[in-house]
Amino acid sequence: MIRVLIERHIAESLEVAYETRSRKVLQNAVAAPGFISGEALSNRNDPNNRFILSNWRSVSHWDRWYRSKERKELMAELIPMMDREEIITILEQSGS
Repeated sequence: MIRVLIERHIAESLEVAYETRSRKVLQNAVAAPGFISGEALSNRNDPNNRFILSNWRSVSHWDRWYRSKERKELMAELIPMMDREEIITILEQSGS
């Protein structure tokens, strides 16, 4: 299993529109093969700084979703609402 951390920063006054569209992205990810779970979080000190933490069966499952036409189309609606590029970090459990 891997975890994917996505950091986004929302432009001022677009928070409500972002919330609506980002939920749509997460709902579609849930149906993607290999998706296990996910949650959306916001930075307590900067409410426009958002994080998506999702769990996937493997990097290849995540990669398939990340490169999918469906995600690209959904992200085309989100990208204009962000004032920075999203940062994606793939995390895996450290060896014992």
